[in-house]
Amino acid sequence: MLFCLDAERAHSIAIQALKMGVYSRPSKTSDPVLKTELWDLEFPTPIGMAAGFDKNAEVFEALLDLGFGFVETGSVTPLAQPGNDKPRMFRLLEDQGVINRLGFNNRGLVSYTQKFKEWRDRNGAGIVGANVGKNKSSENGPDDFVAGVKALSDYASYLVVNVSSPNTPGLRDLEARDDLQALLTAVMQARAEAQKQPPLLLKMAPDLTDEDKTDIAEVSLETKIDGIIVSNTTIARPATLINKSKGKTGGLSGIPLFEISTQVLRDMYKITNGKIPLVGVGGIANGEDALAKIKAGASLIQLYSAMIYRGPGIATAIAEELTVLLKREGYANVSEAVGAEHR
Repeated sequence: MLFCLDAERAHSIAIQALKMGVYSRPSKTSDPVLKTELWDLEFPTPIGMAAGFDKNAEVFEALLDLGFGFVETGSVTPLAQPGNDKPRMFRLLEDQGVINRLGFNNRGLVSYTQKFKEWRDRNGAGIVGANVGKNKSSENGPDDFVAGVKALSDYASYLVVNVSSPNTPGLRDLEARDDLQALLTAVMQARAEAQKQPPLLLKMAPDLTDEDKTDIAEVSLETKIDGIIVSNTTIARPATLINKSKGKTGGLSGIPLFEISTQVLRDMYKITNGKIPLVGVGGIANGEDALAKIKAGASLIQLYSAMIYRGPGIATAIAEELTVLLKREGYANVSEAVGAEHR
């Protein structure tokens, strides 16, 4: 039924269903082999929901109930904005992919922060991240990121600086070395001034040159940020795409992104010598994909598009598949497998 609807409309219905509690919860807990500790946080599984699904921090507790080990909400901008013109989400059914050009549509930082505050006030459980971006109309991008970090540092489990969406004009320019150095220095200072200092990560694009990747790695290590998320959607269009919507403008996610993003992950692990935790995102649809990302260098992984095709039980399904694979290959825990292909 959902596939008979426009993709964005179907997404809205999914959000409403989660808000109403219309979903089944996993009947058993995840295997201890999946537990991993990072940044003084204990993740029950390394399988997270990527940013973009719960833009306004409305259903992160429901997503945790569905079996995700952690949830990243947002992206949020200081001011509410409608995003780009519709239609702006397109399923590539034959390719098991999605193209979106949403453009950071969200209700703004005040509403978003209030959701986190209410969660903290009632001692909500789980690991929930906040992904911050810049307004399309903003003349000073770094100020927008600083505002997000200042507002959310006392509430979010971790923070993400998102300079990698292809759908906000000029945003990816902030990945250039000097601009990135200035931005990360500013947000790190803003976090240092907060009452709490949650881990702060950078989310990068996959469409980068080797020089770009080296610059990002070096700046990340110099500024001592806590991790890098690899990666956002791609503006590339692999020749293997079949669906008639393959030429739509926007960022491509789902299975067609897997090889592209995994190679970038592999490169970043090598360039950083494994010295900075990486979160692998892009095209994960099953346990084998998850393990491949982990072996390539990911301490944690995230997904989103695959839930469209595998349904709301995907986190539990991948957890079970990954558990079998880890034990079959003799790993006592997830951490042992991180970066295994480089050893």
